[in-house]
Amino acid sequence: MDYNKQKYQGVIPAFYACYDDVGNISKSRTQALARHLLAQGVKGLYVNGSSGECIYLSVEERKEILENVMEAVGGKMTIIAHVACNNTRDSMELAKHAEQLKVDAIAAIPPIYFRLPEHAIAKYWNDISSAAPNTDFIIYNIPQLAGVSLTLSLLDEMLKNPRVIGVKNSSMPVQDIQMFKDKAPDRLTIFNGPDEQLAGGLLMGATGGIGGTYAAMPRLYTRLFDLTLEGQVQKAAELQNEICRIIYLLVSCKGSMYAMIKELLRRKGISCGSVRAPLAPLVPEDYKVADACEKAIAEAESKYL
Repeated sequence: MDYNKQKYQGVIPAFYACYDDVGNISKSRTQALARHLLAQGVKGLYVNGSSGECIYLSVEERKEILENVMEAVGGKMTIIAHVACNNTRDSMELAKHAEQLKVDAIAAIPPIYFRLPEHAIAKYWNDISSAAPNTDFIIYNIPQLAGVSLTLSLLDEMLKNPRVIGVKNSSMPVQDIQMFKDKAPDRLTIFNGPDEQLAGGLLMGATGGIGGTYAAMPRLYTRLFDLTLEGQVQKAAELQNEICRIIYLLVSCKGSMYAMIKELLRRKGISCGSVRAPLAPLVPEDYKVADACEKAIAEAESKYL
């Protein structure tokens, strides 16, 4: 199979849902965030994934977000649209819509809640792919949230689909990246998912990274990516550890980590609103954590950039 691997190589932030002050999707805020991330020099955007609060959004809201992103930055950076819903029909509708907008790829987690056999998961993914027959398909492996892991036998089955070009691997063992890559080294692009181990994932064969905290500190992640590929492993490890400490701060608040990241973006002039219930918004004491996060990011940037 021939496809442009280069467009998937690099740092691809997970895109956040942007709301107005009453909690509806905001076109202006969505486009402002997309343009902001474009200006940071990242490779692309991963739209409507976990960090985009996708499971709390309607099909129409997810279409609206993707349309706004494509209008703002389509053709200027790689766009991957996560299209999975917890039923095949809605997922196929989103896949068809994404192809009509000419995204670079679609991605999908497996169905959640019911424990389905592998052949049913494969059919779910292949049905979604069939709705976007001219668009690259990326398997999203996130067993800690989906409740099901991508096995090598399931990957073998999915490789029969010529549109399958990669795996977004958010399982914690970096060994999984090596095992998935080995299945089809000339074909598969593996994306590192856990932000805490981007350097390790790249060393194990990942081509790039897709991460939920990238938008909070995009230049630190692009620097980490460059250091790792340049073979400056010790310096990359030091920066990875700095990033991990910032992540630990981000998740230390009572509110959702995404609410915290949106607060950090607000302080940079990029308003994304709050988070969609039942995700927890920030509480007053969380703003001290935001101060600490802001300071830690600035110190890391002054040290490594």
